[in-house]
Amino acid sequence: MSLRVVLVDYERDTDRAALVMLLDAYARDPMGGGEPLTEAVKARLCDDLAARPQAFSFVAWHDTEAVGLVNCLEGYSTFKAQALMNIHDIAVLPHWRGQGVGQALLTAAEDLARARGCCKLTLEVLTGNQPALASYLKFGFAPYALDPAAGQASFMQKWL
Repeated sequence: MSLRVVLVDYERDTDRAALVMLLDAYARDPMGGGEPLTEAVKARLCDDLAARPQAFSFVAWHDTEAVGLVNCLEGYSTFKAQALMNIHDIAVLPHWRGQGVGQALLTAAEDLARARGCCKLTLEVLTGNQPALASYLKFGFAPYALDPAAGQASFMQKWL
């Protein structure tokens, strides 16, 4: 398989179209919530990401077909006093899953995180998404716990 993983230029039309298409496909998937992106989100997403120097995205291309996406946001670990990289979205088109696209996207994110001096990669995943969980474990991710006796961290949210 001829797969290229390329850092997205949020100003380039082909990159913008690929990012929006792939993220919309992910949003429509049951593991992404099952709802398409709104037209307003599609219209402003790339400009919003471009305005944030801590935002990075990679698209996986097979020839001229965009087949996968990872969106990353740099954060900060107060316990390590170092940057960290959060994988905010990772999406692979359904017919490309299980072919190494996700692993290639994770490798690109890790390489960028290392180059930026990050101390760790973070991500969230639904517990029912067994294929993604298996992929992340294969890549070296592990559940987050400071002390096993205290339990694993849980991801929570509050909409504003």
